Amino acid sequence: MVADETRAETASSRRGRVTITDIARRAGVSVPTVSRVVNGRSDVSPGTRARVEELLRRHGYRKRAAAPGRRAGLIDLVFNDLDGPWAVEIIRGVEEVAHAAGVGTVVSAVHGRSGDARQWTRNLRARACDGVVLVTSALDPVLHQELRILGVPLVVVDPAGSPALDVPTVGAANRSGALAATGHLLALGHRRIGLIAGPPRLQCSRARQDGYRAALEDAGIAVDESLIVPGDFHHESGFAACDALLGLPEPPTAVFAACDQMALGAIEALRRRGLRVPQDMSVVGFDDLPEVRWSAPPLTTVRQPLADMGRTAARTVLRRPRDERPDPPRVELGTDLILRSSTAPPPGAAASD
Repeated sequence: MVADETRAETASSRRGRVTITDIARRAGVSVPTVSRVVNGRSDVSPGTRARVEELLRRHGYRKRAAAPGRRAGLIDLVFNDLDGPWAVEIIRGVEEVAHAAGVGTVVSAVHGRSGDARQWTRNLRARACDGVVLVTSALDPVLHQELRILGVPLVVVDPAGSPALDVPTVGAANRSGALAATGHLLALGHRRIGLIAGPPRLQCSRARQDGYRAALEDAGIAVDESLIVPGDFHHESGFAACDALLGLPEPPTAVFAACDQMALGAIEALRRRGLRVPQDMSVVGFDDLPEVRWSAPPLTTVRQPLADMGRTAARTVLRRPRDERPDPPRVELGTDLILRSSTAPPPGAAASD
């Protein structure tokens, strides 16, 4: 098997491509050792693996591609973390498109650790793939280069940073959604509105905070920095942030949480203090996860089209190899404010027109 692969790669070398024989010679190892690294085998020492992988990257080694017009039959869907309900919605959207196209979906989480990312890259190199959908993660330059070398199409959903200009991205209208949520609270008569912000490394978090600030400024209300408390998109941080806001000398009368999970945490913090939503404090979230319509009370929130974002990313990544039409650098899907029972005028105030 190795001999067959070596002969095929040697033939391709005559057409100007680096071969595993070339890599083995430069690394000072055997051809079978390079083959094991290329195919993601574990029976290679860490030092040798690192040396071979560096040479593979440096010399732009690519495994032989499938025949033109044929698909590998897999999409890689990669998350930074898989511990949020929103991930299920994105997976649902990607899987729906992949299933219709007769393509499978491989879901991975790299948890922001370089070792996990390297292992995922090794796994990707060991098998064919029709494309990668990367969700809420920074696009590491080394990873980007690796995917270019492998010839794997890439789409980023809700990027953490600014991806390369040639990488399509899919997101939601985060700023306008936050503007609508804060504007709704202002229209009800609230003037002290707290913000439980998301992680600042994420573009979506920064955009939602921008929308909150813009709504206050448009209403002629100075932004009170003490009313902005950081969170991490998890229930516990929403609880802690709301508790901190309630401890202020003059607490807010309403809270906009930058995701539904944090909004539910805020509602729990209010409940434990014996306060009622919305009679004592209004709460607005962002995402419209399925469970918030059954919360107590049902949550007013900004509907982010998570499943549609997954569908759009999957369609884009499957379309790119066929070059049916050029991809825009960014697709931004609309958001909608969903009014439920968690918002009302502040005590003693009437909603304005």
